[in-house]
Parts: sequence; structure tokens; C-alpha cells
Amino acid sequence: MPRLSVCLRFHDWRYYVLNKPTISDNEYDLLFSTLKDLEFKYPMFAKDDSPTQKVAYGVVEDVETIAHLTPMLSLDNSYNEEDLNEFDRKVKELTSLDSVSYFVEPKFDGAGISLIYKEGKLQRALSRGDGRKGEDVTHNAKVIRNIPLSLSANSDFLIEVRGEVVLSKEKFVSLNEKRENEGLSRLANPRNTASGSLRMKDSSVTAERKLEAIFYHISVLEDNNKIDKIKETLQDQKGQAGYIFENGLRSTVNESKLCKDIDEVIEYCKQWELKRGEYPFEIDGMVIKVNDIGLHDLLGSTSHHPRWAIAFKFSAQQGESTLISVEYQVGRTGILTPVAKIEPVSVAGVTVSSASLFNEDFIIEKDIRIGDLLIIERAGDVIPYISRVKLNARKKDSKKIIFPEECPVCQSVLNKTEGEVAWRCMNEYCEAKIIERIKHFVSKNAMDIEGLGSANIKRFYEAGIIKGIADVYSLDFDIIESMDGFGKRSVENLRLAIERSKAKPLSRLIFALGIKYVGETTAKILTKEIKKLEDLILMDAESLTLLHDIGPKVSDSLRSYFDKDKNKDLIEILRLAGLRLDNDQVLSEKLKWQGVNFLFTGTLSTLNRNQAKEMVEKMGGTILSGISTKLNYLVAGEKAGSKLKKAKSIESINIIDEQEFISMFKRE
Repeated sequence: MPRLSVCLRFHDWRYYVLNKPTISDNEYDLLFSTLKDLEFKYPMFAKDDSPTQKVAYGVVEDVETIAHLTPMLSLDNSYNEEDLNEFDRKVKELTSLDSVSYFVEPKFDGAGISLIYKEGKLQRALSRGDGRKGEDVTHNAKVIRNIPLSLSANSDFLIEVRGEVVLSKEKFVSLNEKRENEGLSRLANPRNTASGSLRMKDSSVTAERKLEAIFYHISVLEDNNKIDKIKETLQDQKGQAGYIFENGLRSTVNESKLCKDIDEVIEYCKQWELKRGEYPFEIDGMVIKVNDIGLHDLLGSTSHHPRWAIAFKFSAQQGESTLISVEYQVGRTGILTPVAKIEPVSVAGVTVSSASLFNEDFIIEKDIRIGDLLIIERAGDVIPYISRVKLNARKKDSKKIIFPEECPVCQSVLNKTEGEVAWRCMNEYCEAKIIERIKHFVSKNAMDIEGLGSANIKRFYEAGIIKGIADVYSLDFDIIESMDGFGKRSVENLRLAIERSKAKPLSRLIFALGIKYVGETTAKILTKEIKKLEDLILMDAESLTLLHDIGPKVSDSLRSYFDKDKNKDLIEILRLAGLRLDNDQVLSEKLKWQGVNFLFTGTLSTLNRNQAKEMVEKMGGTILSGISTKLNYLVAGEKAGSKLKKAKSIESINIIDEQEFISMFKRE
């Protein structure tokens, strides 16, 4: 369960922050449902910070974020008739009704957006973000042609309306043709393009991409006296779609249907799955909502999704292609990733010419050979994936894939650690690894050096300007300015970006070093425990394992890294270059809960779990995942169960209620 949680958080970050998912929606949903099932079966091991208890986080750092008026929750998923019938059974059970009507509409594959209109005027537009807070994208929303700056009716209401920003398939093709003519790289797919465009700083670029927005939900509808008018004004989902349309916003009135029962819902979903390719926008399923809005409060919500709605996910779209060859990529940690080069094939509107083969075991398991006819899917309509081999079409001259024994870049012998599936190049001076380490160091979530992208890093490396991470802070800008494509302005911008990176928090630097098993979250945990980087360097393995959430695997990796002279030399060079090696957060007098551990159990009446967590972290405290002697305070809400009972058996734990916790926070 802990491994599943870590895995899901990683893929949340890839999907919502980077817009570069590495697994399909179906694969993510399988991981999510597996964890949810395990937590149901073994509740004693379920943790309050599990991905099933929250909406996936995706707010980009260093961008202004603002709280939504109400949370933008996710949807639970279904994949077949049985799932939909089970959803219907639960709805009837919770409402004590014999029959329930449902409103069904397409599930658009775009970027979530929330608009706020006050007195009829557009006040603010937020991206979905982490579901609680979103990025302010008002400047881009105003250039999307079908988002009105003022509503057609009810100008005296405060309205928060949710929808999806999308790019039509036709416009996506035209945009890629235009980029190719300009010598630019092709964009991956409509969803990523819409998401990236919505978050751009330059709204003129967003305007050029001809995005559209389709709206499906009103989350707030208040009069001047702040009285909720949703039930009185809308009554049902069909009426809500009509209300959105009447106010000048595009809704799903033309694509939706009011179904009298779940059988009609299933039939309508099947119809849409057959004609999805004809629809101008990418959709990956249908959304089924209990039509009567009056039943929504009765059905309620979990912290992840409403119980009155569910998504029906379409099966992945497929194509067939022949495997031409296999290329091998070397990552910064030396992992060798095989990549299938295939005959270009169109899958769900996107031309696919390569797909990851992941590792040697994947190739063996699926018995993939050169010359084979492969079934390629865009599972969840997002990324290409090799589903299977058409064995009945295999030719006699197909060739088995022989995994290399040497690194394709430096020819060092590859190594596989016991218990792992990956083959690694162990040569620390391998050119591919050096370049990938530099890329990681300057990446957005690390030192965030804009202008030092993959292409420039490779170019500088080949020119001998940069040979390692340390060289980032001693670049010869005169030489760079003389290179094609660079001028005084671009060089000055690069110089300023490098200079700004020196002030990044210590957690960013620790993450940027690329230490095995030390991701962003672990780096932040480590910085809470130290005053300066030297403290971490001097800790032995046993001391490291005593730190919160740091196990033997991470502690051994840290010791291995800091025991190497070349890494100590690198840190000294970075110190002399002016990077921050101390931790201002720990030294701050405001963090009076530094070293104090909290845990919340039961139902909180005033705060939600995210708010409580933010309060603890704001004061420098730490949230633990379970009861132990390390716990200082257990905050017990209503219906507190086994954790409260266990805490009472440990004398050192202070048990307080929610109001006492709030009072503690206010006193500090």
C-alpha cells in the first residue's frame, strides 16, 4: 500500500504538473482502484494522506494560486455495464428510491477551468490545480473566444461555473502543420496543448491557438444576500445545462441526454463510444449524473469524488503497426530504456512512430520481435502503448530482440541489481548520464534555469562549454553569444536565470543533485530535519534512518552519494558559486512547531484535512501517518476509532480535540 501511494503521487505529478504522463488513464485508474480495494480490505493499514483521500495535486510552484469557492473534485470511474449497474444500485440504496433518472454527457479530454462571475462580469478564471486551489489564468480565459466577459442573464448573482478548455481535432492538425512550416516541433495531442496553452504567461500565444471552452457544472449560485439559489433556480442537471447555455456559455445541451434509468444510460454510452471518432473534440468517456439536484446532498461526496456522479471510460483506441527497430535511451541514473520504432500509424487522431518498451522483462513477457505486427493503443487517449503482438501475423523472418550487454553510449558493461527489472550503465562518466544529470539539475522542479533546455545542454556539451553540473555556474557567456541562435538579450536572460537559481530553497538543491531515491517530497522532508546541507553530509546511515519517513533504502543512497569525493567537491564548488546551502525555513523563529509531530483522526467539523495539514506545516510541524511513540499530538474529531484507542495506551501522546488544536495555532 505505501508503494502504491508513492507511485500514484508520482503519476499525479507527471500528469497534472508536467503534462507528461508516463502511464495511460486506464493504468492509473487500475492502480487507484487497487489501492482503494486494499484500503477497504485492510482499513488498519490505510493512511490519512493516501491518494484515495484527496484530489490529485497539480499546482505549479512560483505561480499565484487562489482557492476555489468550492473544491473541484474528481470522478469515480466505471468501465463496463456491471460497474454502472452497481453505481445505480448504490444510488437507489442511499436514496431509498425504486427508480432514478440520470443526465448523461460527454467527458471532454482537456484542461479543467473554473470561472467566477460577479454581478454578471467575469472576475476570475482558475485552472483545476489541486482541486482546492488553482492557478490564476484569467488573462488567458479572456482571449478564448467562446468565454463571454459578461453573462446574458442573472447579473445580480455570484456564479462559479466549471468546464473544460479544449482544442478541436481539426485545429490541432492545422496548428501542427503551421509549426512544422516554422521549423518547430509537433505538439503531442490536443489535451496537452490545451492545458499548456491555458497556463501560458503570454496570452497572445494562447489566442493564436483558438481554444474553446465547454461548461457542465455550476458549483456556486448566490444572490446578493449570499443565499444559495442552486436548487431553486436549477432543480436538475438538464436544467443546469440549459441555464449555462442561456447565460451565453457553451454547454452540453446538444450532446447530452436525460435517461429514465440505467439501461438507457448504458445504451447511450454505447452509442457515443461508436461515434466518438466523428466528434470534433477528444472525449475519453461519458459522465453520468443523478438528474435531481435535490438528491445530491443526500448522496453526498467522499474527499475524492461525489457519490451522485460517475465517469464511464471508453476502451482505448487502437491501431496496427510493424516494429522496425529498437533504440535504447540512457537516463541520468543509468537506466536503459528500450524504445520501439514503428511504422507511423494514426491512433485516436495522433500519428505514433515510437512507443516505450519499458524494460527487458516487458519485451520477454509480450514476446515482442523485430518485424512483428503490434497492436498500439492510446489507452485513455493519452499516450501510445504496445498492447500485444498479433502472433497469427508473425512472419518467419521476425527476429528476437537481444538486449544489449553494454551501454550503447559508453560501451560499459550493464548491471542489474537484484530485485530490480532495469539494466543500468554504472559508468559515472557516461556522456548520456552526464547530460541527463545536467538536464535534471536545471529542470523546472529543481533549480529551474529557464533557457538551459535539453537542446542547449547537448549543444553546450558537444562544444565543450559544459561538462558537468558545476560548469552551469561558470559558463563563458562570450562564447555562447557568438553561437548561432544566441544574441545579447538571450544570453543576458540565461545569465539572470542562472543567477536567480542560486537563491532557490535548499530542498530544491537536494532534489537537483539527483540522488537515487530522493525525490521532491523526500528532499522537503530532509530539509525539515537539518539547518544546513553539511548536517546531512555528516550524518551516518543509522542517524538518517531516525529521520521522519527516511528508510534504509534512502539512507544508504544518501550515504553512498555523500561518501564520494567527487560529490563533495561538487557541493563545495556550488557553495563557492553562491548557492544556498543553509535552511532558512528551519532557522525561522516563526516555525515554533519544528520537531513536533501531529496526527488527525475522525471527522473534523470546522477544518478539512488539507487545511489542518497546511496549518501544521506552516508552523514547521510534521504530519505522521500512524500512531507511534514519535507522535506528540493526536487531534481527535468525531467518530475517532482505533487510532484514538491506541494513542490512549501511549502516555507521551497528547490527545486534543479540533478546537484545542485551533486555539494552539492562534496562540502561536
